[in-house]
Amino acid sequence: MPELPEVETIRRDLEPLVVGRRIVGVEVDAATLPLLAGLTIEDLRANLVGRTFVAAGRRGKYLLFALDDGRTFVVHLRMTGRLVWREHAAPPEPFERARLVLDGGNDLRWSDLRKFGTWRVYETLDELDRKLGPEPIDAGFTLRQFAAALAGRTAPVKAVLLDQRRMAGLGNIYVDEALYQARVRPDTPAGEVSPAKVKELHRAAREVLERGIENRGASFRDYVDGQGNQGQQHMYVQVFRRTGKPCYACGTPITRTVVGGRATHYCPKCQPKPRRRASHGN
Repeated sequence: MPELPEVETIRRDLEPLVVGRRIVGVEVDAATLPLLAGLTIEDLRANLVGRTFVAAGRRGKYLLFALDDGRTFVVHLRMTGRLVWREHAAPPEPFERARLVLDGGNDLRWSDLRKFGTWRVYETLDELDRKLGPEPIDAGFTLRQFAAALAGRTAPVKAVLLDQRRMAGLGNIYVDEALYQARVRPDTPAGEVSPAKVKELHRAAREVLERGIENRGASFRDYVDGQGNQGQQHMYVQVFRRTGKPCYACGTPITRTVVGGRATHYCPKCQPKPRRRASHGN
């Protein structure tokens, strides 16, 4: 699933291309109506045709296209969604399901192998904001806030970091990478991560996301940027999908396990189980 770096890369690619462009048509394949999240194609056309894009933003893993009537067209890529800029005359994309036809001779093309992605038009973003926590790359996301999200939790730290209600934008790739950088084992109960490691993990979460943006996202399989090109971050991962390969730091084979229902990769030497603190009676 595209995570914050991938979605931010797409946003940066599309913003200068779509802002000021007017939507003149909406086309959706009849077998892909779940894309519309409950709307009919007629409703979507009524909401979008004639509207002009005035800004392109992002919240967590969501793309936010502000419209000239004050509403927002919100795109969630889910597992395999792609949104790319193409000329009208360009051949269809692989697994193309829908497109927004724009004035000026271009389209926004939507491809989605598994058809889990969604398009919605929001009157306000209050509903979205209520279900998303702060983002690790926000300058205002303090160590205190980060520590509070982990404090007292018995769930594995990886599961807590993946919970978009607590912090938005981290997914499987970048959580594994952040935990490795901070030398925290993924199945450690979140509330048992030491204060020193919480501090390291707070910094690591921001840094791995920033590196992902710098490298234009990770193209392990489906992700492409707003122009249809692959990113480079998958070439620089330390543990994710490196099962059995030597750890770059110590040479120990990377282990794959399942934490919180998600495939998880870590170095058993660099990320050992934390020692339990001894309890002392009176």
